[in-house]
Amino acid sequence: MTSNKEQILEIKRGVDEILVEKDFLEKLKKNKPLKIKVGFDPTAPDLHLGHTVIINKMRQFQEFGHEVIFLIGDYTGMIGDPSGVNETRPVLTIEQVKENARTYKNQIFKILDKDKTRIEFNSSWMNKVTSAELIDIASKYTVARMLERDDFKKRFKSENPISIHEFIYPLVQGYDSVALECDVEMGGTDQKFNLLVGRHLQQLYGQEPQTIITLPLLEGLDGVKKMSKSANNYVALNDSGDDMFGKIMSISDDLMWRYFELVSSKDLKEIKNLKDSVNDGVNPRDIKFLLAEEIVERFHNQSIAKKAKESFMQRFQKGGIPEDIDFTEVSIKDIQNDDGEINLPRLLAHTNLVNSISDGHRAIKAGSVRIDGEKISQISLEIQNKSELVLSQGKRRFIKVKII
Repeated sequence: MTSNKEQILEIKRGVDEILVEKDFLEKLKKNKPLKIKVGFDPTAPDLHLGHTVIINKMRQFQEFGHEVIFLIGDYTGMIGDPSGVNETRPVLTIEQVKENARTYKNQIFKILDKDKTRIEFNSSWMNKVTSAELIDIASKYTVARMLERDDFKKRFKSENPISIHEFIYPLVQGYDSVALECDVEMGGTDQKFNLLVGRHLQQLYGQEPQTIITLPLLEGLDGVKKMSKSANNYVALNDSGDDMFGKIMSISDDLMWRYFELVSSKDLKEIKNLKDSVNDGVNPRDIKFLLAEEIVERFHNQSIAKKAKESFMQRFQKGGIPEDIDFTEVSIKDIQNDDGEINLPRLLAHTNLVNSISDGHRAIKAGSVRIDGEKISQISLEIQNKSELVLSQGKRRFIKVKII
């Protein structure tokens, strides 16, 4: 096993916070494998690149000889994690959760060592918990403490409803740590409250409190919101090589460095050398090719990565506009302002280049919207009906539109 000092240095790379680092070092000094838990609620069928930030860290713990527990929250998945949301999540059916959990098991071993991974389902102990026992767990935490959560606090202040079952979620996640007797639990920075609940419950149940390791959230392709399926800004691990490559190439040059730091296997010195080369005049696109190839190769293979690059270069050989793009007709009445001009955010939403009109406003403000290859910064435009134009959002999403 690697020395404790080396482990700490490696583990801290890309980590936001370790609570409590002194206690974590004491655990490592015992020179025995630690139980490392990470929970994933199967609320959608695809794992995405954002999930790999923490899965890569799990793999690192495996390489150091520790016991990694991939916890599938099939029980908590039916509650819905309230972290970072401003409204109650829809409740999933048992069938939806089971199907999503099945796909997770097929995807995680693209990164984790199957022989060194322990898979658990929290329904295996939560389904045995009686009503009286659940009430006892609930008695361990106060409503006042729950309302310290930033998301609950905001919803309470704005008079948005908070359902009682949402208070149960962090308690169940915390009780998972008790059931598994975890030494370490990892999660995104938005999970810190839930992880602290786990420490609190372990102490009340007479266990040594787990060390908490939080990792940053990866921004999605838009560079604004965290990567998620609901924001439609994600790279799924099950994406084809071409789709995966194209999505990575669509990110901004600034965001590219964030992806290098959080999801690339390149060390910090290599990344610095790449940054220096761009400062010396190398085209950032060429560096982005390296990132896209690395990611496609990791989740597919070298041959598919090479073909994806060739395909991408062939498709975008005419001024950045691909040759094979979809065509649609849009009624001018659906996208007109009262003054007769075209409302561009409405057009973007109508053609599904963005999820909503507000997303359209953000995309225009970010400078990622083009018409016939020209960047557009204004919200309203004079466009004649029967006009045809190529509308794009970002470097990958294109559509040919005829205004009728």
